[in-house]
Amino acid sequence: MWVTIYAVAYLALEVAAVYFAHRAVTKARTPQGSLAWVMFLITLPWLAVPAFLFFGHFRFSGYVISRRDSSAVIAGIDALAELNRAKGDGGPYGFRAFERIAEMPVVSGNSVEPLIDGQQTFYAIFAAMEEAKSYILAQFYIIHDDEQGQAFAERLKGAAARGVTVKLLYDSVGCSKLPNAYLEDLRAAGIDVVNAHASGGPRHRFQINFRNHRKTVVVDGQVGFIGGLNVGDEYMGRDPTFGPWRDTHCRLRGPVVSELQLVFAEDWHWATRTLLLDFLEWRAERVTNGMDALVVPTGPGDQLETGSLYFCACITRATTRVWIASPYFVPDVDILTALKLAALRGVDVRILVPSAIDHRMPWLAAFAYFDEIRDAGVQVWRYTEGFMHQKVVLVDDNLASIGTTNMDNRSCRLNFEATVVVFDARAAAEVAAMLEADFTRAYLLEKSLSEQPWPRRIGAPFARLMAPVL
Repeated sequence: MWVTIYAVAYLALEVAAVYFAHRAVTKARTPQGSLAWVMFLITLPWLAVPAFLFFGHFRFSGYVISRRDSSAVIAGIDALAELNRAKGDGGPYGFRAFERIAEMPVVSGNSVEPLIDGQQTFYAIFAAMEEAKSYILAQFYIIHDDEQGQAFAERLKGAAARGVTVKLLYDSVGCSKLPNAYLEDLRAAGIDVVNAHASGGPRHRFQINFRNHRKTVVVDGQVGFIGGLNVGDEYMGRDPTFGPWRDTHCRLRGPVVSELQLVFAEDWHWATRTLLLDFLEWRAERVTNGMDALVVPTGPGDQLETGSLYFCACITRATTRVWIASPYFVPDVDILTALKLAALRGVDVRILVPSAIDHRMPWLAAFAYFDEIRDAGVQVWRYTEGFMHQKVVLVDDNLASIGTTNMDNRSCRLNFEATVVVFDARAAAEVAAMLEADFTRAYLLEKSLSEQPWPRRIGAPFARLMAPVL
């Protein structure tokens, strides 16, 4: 009897593995992803079939992107562009690639102020919340019920008590440890609290792809915040495991805030099926002698591979330098090729990654890429003063971006992300100085994989096989 049950279970497992392998071949966003899943499913079905239930979801249908699908929003974007025409022309490569990826225009009259570390970031965010007069829109991937999480909640509740409309989006996977009592306390205070995928997101509890990884705050349509920090004590450097937490957010003013607000409104509509457009303020005050900037939202609902295209657009336009800070380095083939070609052209290409570990698999997989890019002339710097979580790109002396997009497959293809791209020498100089300070707290990797400790030598190539789902 037990032999029969085992045989039936094994046959069912093999059938599931073959079915999922077919789905991977027909649905995966890249050939590499298809191949990785097929090999995994056929060779280790007992492990791969459960993994596929969690990670094997490649395309996200039905997500309404008003920038593309709404004639009223498209008309509003055109009006925004007409009223706030970019001062510059984007140089030899222009702005067009970034504008096509974002489906929004580069606009002038902005200030983009980098906020370095949790103290600067939350001081600025909390100050803006306390000055809110009409509404607060807040969205974070992770919120913890700790000292920082309580401080965040108190500002939200304080604003609601003053009559300010407060809307909060959270991601159910990122906030899996957040007690329901925390959310109910906010709702009891009159705050609209919504799971980012409450209405049209993952259809069953196994699915954890397509997370909303954006971290956004918009106050009264006049000031916005975006960057790498979530809400929790570790982001303030209070976690003894990680020590100091190196991250970057930024404060936005000017018409670019309206673009950030539109992305939030799209996410809110997806979660609730309700529109915010008429409720929000869309006339952000221009900044005198402001900068040209653009919010670039990317995600699996896009028709193109916008996350990967964003990185490639940055790298391929570089003539003197491209410096990239990312906590994870698991690039796809296109990004990898762009980095190597830039270095071979003589561009100063630097990748800044943390030496500390928060997620072992992507940390380990990165070592399987380091030799390949170093052979082409790319410098790999490993940050040692605590954990580095910032997502920053600097190109030449006139482009800088700060946002939520990591250099891995999950950010480029499986998560909803956003970054602000600034085309201005002043912003580039400020970001360059920030990264130069980071390099003083890092060391240049000079050892090849063959010289690394044996667990890395053995583990890195296997971890790289999982790159399509990391």
